[in-house]
Amino acid sequence: MNMTIFWLIAFIVFAVGEGITVGLVSIWFAIGALGGMAAAALGAGLWSQIAVFLGLSALSLLLFKPLSKKMFLNKVSHTNADRVLGETALVTETVDNQQAKGQVRVDGQIWSARSAHDVVIPVGTEVRVLRIEGVKVIVETQA
Repeated sequence: MNMTIFWLIAFIVFAVGEGITVGLVSIWFAIGALGGMAAAALGAGLWSQIAVFLGLSALSLLLFKPLSKKMFLNKVSHTNADRVLGETALVTETVDNQQAKGQVRVDGQIWSARSAHDVVIPVGTEVRVLRIEGVKVIVETQA
């Protein structure tokens, strides 16, 4: 098989693999495959083509990986919901984890609630918001 075609197929495989994944995973090897294809087209031997492939792959990884980390860095976006953490809330519907029910009012908003310590908390009890899990606040009674 003509090595130029081999490197073209390798490039396509790596490029498709990159397109399927979420992050930059195989783009480095696609770049290396382009270099291997160019080396093959210029008449270089097999070991030279492999060396070009490995060298370009490593070089592109070293040069572009720090940039890609900055681009794909998962930044936590705080929302207004974070304001309720640590706040005092008033139980408006009995909090009962076994029956999967309960509501509290905190900062004028009604939240579904669950007990952090798996205890039933009656209506009218003041509780502290520990964390948010999905659309529910996890609360504990205040000492």
